[in-house]
Amino acid sequence: MPRYDYRCRTCGDTFEVSRPMAQSSDPASCPSGHEDTVKLLSTVAVGGTASAGAPAPQGGGGCCGGGCCG
Repeated sequence: MPRYDYRCRTCGDTFEVSRPMAQSSDPASCPSGHEDTVKLLSTVAVGGTASAGAPAPQGGGGCCGGGCCG
């Protein structure tokens, strides 16, 4: 289930709420009971290595796959 980050405008605390995507826009109460909260823009961590990326182009390389660039 996705987690969403919120910040309370009253006390300044930041907290997470786990909820279905269908409820992502619903308001969230601060753990201290305050109602004036704002959903924060979340960052997504993407892991992996360079070798796990797209396969190398075939046919001579270059910016367009070989042959057609100057």
